[in-house]
Amino acid sequence: MVREQIAARGVRSELVLNAMRQVPREAFLPERMHEFAYDDTPLPIQEGQTISQPYIVAYMVEALGLSGGEKVLEIGAGSGYAAAVLARIAGEVYTIECIENLAESALSALIKIGSDNVQVIHADGTLGWQQEAPYDAIVVTAGGPRIPESLKKQLKISGCMVIPVGTQEHAQELVRVTRLSETDFNTEELVSVRFVPLVGEEGWGCS
Repeated sequence: MVREQIAARGVRSELVLNAMRQVPREAFLPERMHEFAYDDTPLPIQEGQTISQPYIVAYMVEALGLSGGEKVLEIGAGSGYAAAVLARIAGEVYTIECIENLAESALSALIKIGSDNVQVIHADGTLGWQQEAPYDAIVVTAGGPRIPESLKKQLKISGCMVIPVGTQEHAQELVRVTRLSETDFNTEELVSVRFVPLVGEEGWGCS
């Protein structure tokens, strides 16, 4: 998977490639989906959500520019798979999930594979997690109509956030935001993507 679906498509970071090699994707899937674990496609999990395709996980993690040991905030734990990949690179990972059942199953899967530097939080991810801010990097794994101001404020200066943004709930541009100073941010569009909607106060609204 890593050689043919990720490295061959342009992901170059050895930290990211090694992390992808180390995390068993099937550990984050329902048993009936295990045979598809290494297909390069999103797959359904519970609560109408999906686990992202491996290439997109690798692409987004590489876009953060991590060098190792950072404090990272993830919005949208989902299955826990991306948090497990981040945990192989970062020093601390805080991942927020607004659906309680998903938060519980993600935590269980992370514990089973030994990702003990990840904290799973059941909360509104669009508001971030002020208790541990600021963060070296923030990654958002659901698409919002705009970049949440709460998340921008929780980035360290020189910190980077990667987030899908778009005015349609299932079609976005992946955007990288770099904090230049207390008030200045640089924003660049990376690639077109399709993510589930970012639900919350600074997203598509609470369900």
